[in-house]
Amino acid sequence: MPAWLLYTAASLFFVLAATALFFFTVTRGALLMRGVMPGSPDEAAHVYPIYSNLRLIRMIDFQPIIAAILLFQYDRLVSAIVSGLHHMNLRGKKVLITSCAFGNVIPRVVSAAFDSGARRVLIADIIKNELDHAQGKLLAHAGKIEFLEENAIAMKQADGSVDANVIFFLLHELPHHLKGQALKEATRVLAPGGKLYLAEFHRPELWVLRALSWTYFKVFEPLGLALWDTHDPLKQLEAMGGFTCERRTVFFGNFQIVVATKDLS
Repeated sequence: MPAWLLYTAASLFFVLAATALFFFTVTRGALLMRGVMPGSPDEAAHVYPIYSNLRLIRMIDFQPIIAAILLFQYDRLVSAIVSGLHHMNLRGKKVLITSCAFGNVIPRVVSAAFDSGARRVLIADIIKNELDHAQGKLLAHAGKIEFLEENAIAMKQADGSVDANVIFFLLHELPHHLKGQALKEATRVLAPGGKLYLAEFHRPELWVLRALSWTYFKVFEPLGLALWDTHDPLKQLEAMGGFTCERRTVFFGNFQIVVATKDLS
């Protein structure tokens, strides 16, 4: 084998290994360390440093990186949500984004909401650094957005106070006992006829993708595997009652978009 090919392969392996180690350190590895530290955990103890440390947020929130993490389906997933908002009549109404997310999903959702006539957009997150970072992306809409430091499992919004709620890849990071609570809160704040737009991971159809996804979750984000079965968001929403739900899967079933419409009665 040519020497240059060996060097290339070794360099590629080193880069991939270093990248994997970095992401493990700032995700599951950090939570494992927190678990052995003394003291009572706070309500944000389950949040990875990658989503709470401002320096890490700024370093990772780079569109090509985020697109690669979602197997280059990011734009497709965001576009489906944006299209749904564009088809809603939000004139004079409020839209809620529950939990910030990396990439351009928040600016695109905010723009779609205002294009459809929304009077106000609320962005809620348990981490202030996430809200500060998101605010920097939304300078064009200053004055029309409220940034709320709130927990997705205990929102301060009144019942039926918003007409659309967007949750983009939050559930897979929550401890299992909080997943259902987050969905209950997300639907509680919806007005009759309002819609919840939820994007998340899904059980892949192809065995190769399924094996790779299973390995990824086991190593980096073990809380996400429950979305495949015991904590399937569509089944949880249907079990609540009072909603018409539909699911669309993307990229051989690897991702899902669930739209839950609250009954009018």
